[in-house]
Amino acid sequence: MSHQTGIQASGNVKDVFVGARNGKYRLLKIVIDNEQLVLGSSRRPVGSWEKDYDSFVLPLLEDKQPCYILYRLDSQNAQGYEWIFIAWSPDHSPVRQKMLYAATRATLKKEFGGGHIKDEVFGTVEDDVSLNGYKKYLISQAAPAPLTAAEEELRQIKINEVQTDVGVDTKHQTLQGVAFPIAKEAIHALEKLKNKQLNYVQLQIDMKNETIVLANTLHTELKDLPKRIPKDAARYHFFLYKHAHEGDYLESIVFIYSMPGYTCSIRERMLYSSCKSPLLEIVERQLWMPIIRKIEIDNGDELTADFLYEEVHPKQHAHKQSFAKPKGPAGKRGIRRLIRGPAEAETSSD
Repeated sequence: MSHQTGIQASGNVKDVFVGARNGKYRLLKIVIDNEQLVLGSSRRPVGSWEKDYDSFVLPLLEDKQPCYILYRLDSQNAQGYEWIFIAWSPDHSPVRQKMLYAATRATLKKEFGGGHIKDEVFGTVEDDVSLNGYKKYLISQAAPAPLTAAEEELRQIKINEVQTDVGVDTKHQTLQGVAFPIAKEAIHALEKLKNKQLNYVQLQIDMKNETIVLANTLHTELKDLPKRIPKDAARYHFFLYKHAHEGDYLESIVFIYSMPGYTCSIRERMLYSSCKSPLLEIVERQLWMPIIRKIEIDNGDELTADFLYEEVHPKQHAHKQSFAKPKGPAGKRGIRRLIRGPAEAETSSD
């Protein structure tokens, strides 16, 4: 068996491990001596694992010498008794010793049997590996990992979503069926856009009041559209796109969802993303406003005349890729048939 440091358990230690796994010992101290893992000391159980712990473990800790301690609990798993694996590496021990014990730790665990080890505790001072230190370790392992700022913000969003009361004060002030109610002014502006009394409507989410409100309805030509896209905030845009296509003059409503990347907070990104589909469902199914195209952008500079035209009228491939005729079987192919092409047929008939 190959090991990183070349250090292996002595025959005596292997025999001790067999008895230990059967519950014979409460504690085993293992040290490295003459490039072998050897038994430093052992103790048999006296009381419960908690009563034995400090009186067994702490006296074996040396200030300048690393060691391994295997300590048996009273619980069992499918393989037998469960053990705590303690790696003791005091701050004042020689660097070479610290490195040697760190590199050999995996070897010892493998020799003993990793399935028997319930917990691993690493310590540089006595408090780390005392009974109180071990219990603190268990609490830290059971507790959820601390949330990052982004995760905490997402948690607050979820709480707010559960607590949000989406009500309908009147039939006109808000519409039900969207994550946030739509303000009366926003509804009126969308109706005017539908009737072509306006050619541009911009909506935003009022974060404080959790409502979709009207941002502006400035008259907007195609060349002005990029200027309407904020560089530091998300928005919903409805634009009456007037253009010619294949000889026909068309007026089509385009929905644009602008989200300038990570300049917005996570909460803003989450809310705009989650409210988008319900908003469109209200606009299309309850206001009966046909939307020819839905576009998502992160920068207003993308909204050129060519870009918008190609989004609304995607180019169709003029020629399909010719079908590659599979080869016939190898060997004799039989008589070759000649098939005239369309051009040849016309020439012949003339």
